[in-house]
Order: sequence, then structure tokens, then C-alpha cells
Amino acid sequence: MNEDGSVSFPEPGAQIHSTDPFATPGQARSPVRQLRGRLASTVTLWTAPGPAGLTVSSTVVAGGEPGRLLGIVDDESDLWAAASAAERFAVAPLAAAHRQLADRFAGILPAPGGLFRGDDWTETPYGPVPAGVGTWVGCRLDGAREFGWGLLVEATIEAVEVGPDDSPLIHFRGRYRELR
Repeated sequence: MNEDGSVSFPEPGAQIHSTDPFATPGQARSPVRQLRGRLASTVTLWTAPGPAGLTVSSTVVAGGEPGRLLGIVDDESDLWAAASAAERFAVAPLAAAHRQLADRFAGILPAPGGLFRGDDWTETPYGPVPAGVGTWVGCRLDGAREFGWGLLVEATIEAVEVGPDDSPLIHFRGRYRELR
């Protein structure tokens, strides 16, 4: 409360803490978690018909004919339920402008009215893709198996849209970064 009795709030997007007050202290983290944090990953948004979506930073694309895609997703997520039911999903790499979108689909920011409300979406047979994202792939689900604390999802790439070469949003040491 301010001296005059009024209440002020931080500007939208303002950082309240310089660190995550709920984060596990560094010395208490497992060596595997520390290693994973030091491997920079492109932040992607996976979506499926339904619609459902999830922010995923463990995505690998393997060249070949056909191309393949691997990723680790939460087996209890709405995305996994929708993708396994539809047997298809879309994956879009996100750019720096998509930080709030990434946080919303990761469950970090609230999503009043639902995850897909408030943004423009392009409907595809694989799932909705954010209208501002030019690069995305449509995948056919080939299978999944338990892998660590998630599911290793295997898919065949059936559709590819390559848009502008935007600077990717990167996840490194628990924070978003961008290439400059």
C-alpha cells in the first residue's frame, strides 16, 4: 500500500523478482537437471485438434525421407490426450515476441477464457498455429513411450511451412533467451 492509502501494481510484463522465489536452490538440484539446464533449447509450441497445446523445449528434427520429429511431453497434459486421440499435431518454433504465449501454454501465466483465447490462430489439419508464426510442421503420431519423467513422442513430418528466419526463443538455465 502506498503512503496515500492507494494500491499500485507493477506494469504488465514487469519483473517482480530477479530470481524465481519457488525455484529449487542450485546446490539442491540433481546433476542431471543442472546438465539439462546448460543445454540451450529452442522453445516450441505443440498443438493438436481439440484444440490443446503445450510449450515444449525438448524437440528434435531428424532429416530423411520422410523427416521425423521427436519430443518429450507430459503424459498427463491436455496436448498428449488430444494428439494421441487425433494421431496428429503441429509444432511451431517460437520467437522472442512469443514469451507470454510460451508461458501461458507452459501453465506459468493464467489463461482466462482458455489457452487459445486472445490470439489469432491459423487452423490446420494438425492443430491451430499462432497466426504470427511463419514456420511450423504438421506431424503424424507414430508412437510414444515412457522416457524419464515424460513421454518420448515419435512422429513423421507430413507438412512443412518455412517462413521468415525469426530469431528463436531459447530456453537456457531456466530462463528465456534470444539470439541476437
